Amino acid sequence: MMFRRLKASLVYLLLLSFSIPAMASETPDDNNLSSLISYLEEKGFEIESLLNDPRFEIYEDIVDRFTKSAERKSHSLDSYKRVLNFEDKARQLDPFMENYSDQLKQAEEKYGIPSSVIAAIIGIESDYGKNIGSHNPFNAYVSMYANGYRQDFAKAQISELLEFTKRNDIDVFELKSSYAGAMAFAQFIPYSLNKWFVGEDIFDMKNNIMSVANYLAYFKERTGDIETAVLRYNPSSLYTQAVLDLAKQARL
Repeated sequence: MMFRRLKASLVYLLLLSFSIPAMASETPDDNNLSSLISYLEEKGFEIESLLNDPRFEIYEDIVDRFTKSAERKSHSLDSYKRVLNFEDKARQLDPFMENYSDQLKQAEEKYGIPSSVIAAIIGIESDYGKNIGSHNPFNAYVSMYANGYRQDFAKAQISELLEFTKRNDIDVFELKSSYAGAMAFAQFIPYSLNKWFVGEDIFDMKNNIMSVANYLAYFKERTGDIETAVLRYNPSSLYTQAVLDLAKQARL
């Protein structure tokens, strides 16, 4: 059914106005959004005004996007690399590293993470800053919650997102993200933005370079090696191998 935009008096109609996709709750739960509103009120956030904003929308295909991700669709490293346009990213790696050589060197010296690995992650995550996504993170996480998909994760990220936008005086609807709610060139989820992002401007490439290094250094210290730290960035062995293989293409 066609989704009807929420009005304050029609919150309960949301889950009756669209079909629940595969892997979501088996039956619509008309308490989903009311429970989300209550949860966020306890955290000090009022979201009914956001739910009534004309820019708010439910992404009805959100569950399909997760279940059909590149990591899940690919059955081999070669097929995964084709989905990533790996060869094209490999050609762009050295020009990117040359263009941001000072920032990459600074990050490597400060955090002890190879500059080629930092560059490779930014290359795979956002095509070296050219693709930050076309979704909105608030809409993405509310859509996950409304569809009954990873609800604990979704509501925690909404809280982190609202904390981030409040601290930085940002209109949450002005933000762009992947369908998974990841933002900026480093594609950080809100929790990661609040914990590991370095700097204030999330669309400054230097900040993103330093933030990727900061994140990897945190997990390298705890896991003991760079490979496992990259795995914490995206819990996929295909992703980890693709990042490390791309980093090996660096000639600089």
